Amino acid sequence: MLFLFARVLTLVPIVFFFVRVIEVPAMLYLGIWLLLQLVSGMLALAAGEAGGVAWWAHVGGFALGAVLAPLVRRRWSYPRRWQAEYAP
Repeated sequence: MLFLFARVLTLVPIVFFFVRVIEVPAMLYLGIWLLLQLVSGMLALAAGEAGGVAWWAHVGGFALGAVLAPLVRRRWSYPRRWQAEYAP
């Protein structure tokens, strides 16, 4: 949630065996991931499976992370003293 504009290298299977690596924006990747978790959780509820708790735990962790990320992010940067001494 802190790096929404980063790019994520993702493996994409093409016809079962061929794999291609593409760069995807992190915001898109997170959106697809959240959608997959929600759909899987809904399908588990519809099927009456007891194992659906894991899907909803992922959704809850995502939501809590989205709420807490802005609160715990570092708002200022500390001076790096070691760079002045040891940097070439």
